[in-house]
Amino acid sequence: MRPAYRTTLLASLLALVCAGVLWAAYDWFQGRYLRAFSSHTAVFSGDPLRLPDELAGPGAIRLVHFWDPACPCNVGNQQHLTELVEQYVPQGVEFYAVQKPGSHGQLPSTLSRLKTISVLPGSEQIPASPAVAIWDRSGRLAYFGPYSEGLTCNSSNSFIEPILQALNEGRAVNATHTLAVGCYCPWPAEVVK
Repeated sequence: MRPAYRTTLLASLLALVCAGVLWAAYDWFQGRYLRAFSSHTAVFSGDPLRLPDELAGPGAIRLVHFWDPACPCNVGNQQHLTELVEQYVPQGVEFYAVQKPGSHGQLPSTLSRLKTISVLPGSEQIPASPAVAIWDRSGRLAYFGPYSEGLTCNSSNSFIEPILQALNEGRAVNATHTLAVGCYCPWPAEVVK
């Protein structure tokens, strides 16, 4: 074999092996860390939701975050929720969290300012999480639904900032029925047969 041919063959084999290793690494990373986004349509209706007696009635604006520790969709809104807490707690908004019944886990330390509600009347009927309910200063439910539509949530596509801004300015909001397409996980407890 001629030396040039041998060098070309060796370089080609080396390039092929490198391409195979890179493809295997990419495939492993994608399978382990990237989740395929499949959009789900959810119809949110806040009719059955009620604040617990100790929180009901006139008071501060109250935001309740519904979350399921096993739902990968929570990751997409936790940074945004942290930003909401930092921005609106100084303005007097109170933040609460309701965890899916029967689930185990805890919110990240950046969300430690959220107070836990163990039982929120009507929450067993919500369709999906992550979700949010906001009560105005008179204690009336002003908004119930998702944080946003789509895969992720941030201040540019969020439904929450405009609602909190309107309520802070004393304007009435009535958005308790929402149809949205996004990354959601079913909330109702699964029936064991």
